[in-house]
Amino acid sequence: MKFSTKSRYALRLVADLAIHRTDGVLRLKDVANRQNITEKYAEQIISMLKHGGLVQAKRGTQGGYTLTKPAAEITIGEILRLTEGDLAPVPCLENGGDGCDFSEHCTTLSMWKKLYSAISSVVDHMSVQDMIQESGKDRETLALDSAML
Repeated sequence: MKFSTKSRYALRLVADLAIHRTDGVLRLKDVANRQNITEKYAEQIISMLKHGGLVQAKRGTQGGYTLTKPAAEITIGEILRLTEGDLAPVPCLENGGDGCDFSEHCTTLSMWKKLYSAISSVVDHMSVQDMIQESGKDRETLALDSAML
């Protein structure tokens, strides 16, 4: 399974909003620059995140974006499903997994179900905060990395 650039960038944008949350409302231009994403592409992704209820926008000269809830309450699965749709590795497991016409004879179905369960277990039990902490890229580390450039 390969995740799209949109999903990978969405994870980075949400992580950036979480890391810089104490700055208040963040301009998309600044977030996109920090993440090396074009502002136009970041706008498309942030729109998906906003529509999915993970990000809110504030209009005006002091406008920008913030997360709607703490990073510890946003799962990686939420973000990936907003950008990718169903994460099932095969079509017969999508949208509740009603199977297909061949499912009762399929020798591979149990393996696909286990893979889907493993993927879901990871992404649905890992929060954005967990991801940031495991990366070691907290705000202080990011400041040091930027100073070294």
